[in-house]
Amino acid sequence: MSSTDRRKTTPDPDSAPQPIRADGAGGIDFGPRDIWRDRQNPDLLVPPATDAGTVPNLVFSFSDAHMQLNRGGWSREVTERELPIAKTLAGVNMSLTPGGVRELHWHQQVEWAYMLLGRARITAVDQDGRNFIADVGPGDLWYFPPGIPHSIQGLAEGCEFLLVFDDGSFSDIDTFSISDWFAHTPPEVLSANFGVPESAFAGIPKEQVYIYQGEIPGPLAEQAVSSPQGSVPLSFTHRLMAQEPQRYPGGTVRIVDSRNFPISTRIAAALVEIVPGGMRELHWHPNNDEWQYFLTGTARMTVFAAEGAARTFDVRAGTVGYVPFAYGHYIQNTGDTSVWFLEMFKSDRFADVSLNQWMALTPSDLVRSNLNASEELMNSLRKIKWPVVKYPDTPAP
Repeated sequence: MSSTDRRKTTPDPDSAPQPIRADGAGGIDFGPRDIWRDRQNPDLLVPPATDAGTVPNLVFSFSDAHMQLNRGGWSREVTERELPIAKTLAGVNMSLTPGGVRELHWHQQVEWAYMLLGRARITAVDQDGRNFIADVGPGDLWYFPPGIPHSIQGLAEGCEFLLVFDDGSFSDIDTFSISDWFAHTPPEVLSANFGVPESAFAGIPKEQVYIYQGEIPGPLAEQAVSSPQGSVPLSFTHRLMAQEPQRYPGGTVRIVDSRNFPISTRIAAALVEIVPGGMRELHWHPNNDEWQYFLTGTARMTVFAAEGAARTFDVRAGTVGYVPFAYGHYIQNTGDTSVWFLEMFKSDRFADVSLNQWMALTPSDLVRSNLNASEELMNSLRKIKWPVVKYPDTPAP
């Protein structure tokens, strides 16, 4: 196809976004292109002039992930395979129908979860025979330590949730499932283990079940199982949305880690709201990489990687973002509704360093000489951290 013919088959350049910056850099793209994706990613098509270098891709949408469909629900995952930079954590988005069951199983990794929609019943038993059965709803968390067997079942309205694991190469399909173990154990061994004839195992599954359709469970009180060893000493659940948020001009923050959710010793998190006109301030994390999940809204994130390298990404609901250890970054709300997102870390404590606060708590003469800083800038510095700030001259939420 000639260049003239190709131009006739592409959208009118006047109606399509073009890789042309306001300073004149760039030019019209007449070639084959995905206009829909270009509209979704304006900061990839037209990077800010401050972007530079070869920062790797730091975002991946669950909408681009493979769907695992089962009777009883579905799942999809974003791991190191989908987002190669993501070494510390992996995520699974899962939905269960009313009565749908994520079968009895366990992992080598920690499981940290955030309930997005609906309600579920979770069960677990620890190494001392102490059990835990609870119902969870929107905004609730659960946490299962490595090796603790557990299950998840959708209640009357079904449910959807995010699972996070402390290993970037994790896959939810490659877990230790009770059906898989039964299917790969000789019948005579099962007979000896449970003290019943081999015929008692005639109906067991021939392979891993993973997710299946079950009956909607009855009230929690009717399903309770009493253990002679008692219940687990530390709760496996936390009501995150019931937690009073920290409020700032640009939004709210709820931090959850081992200090207020004691069982959660290997994953720390913050649930952040950025109101329209707001921004997650310039900052970095001194403890580990950051794994993000965007719940609502649209935003842009710029990541500073040192040595003159920086790159900007557009994110929206369903996007997973990743910021390597100690990289400076900010997240700006680009829409007219609040952006809600989770930032998570393979750590027992949440920690961040505020650029503004660092400067405010450093001798002013040093800061002034380092940046040739104006008095206006120096007078604006805050000794108290504001994780979420508001752009000047934007209306209050």
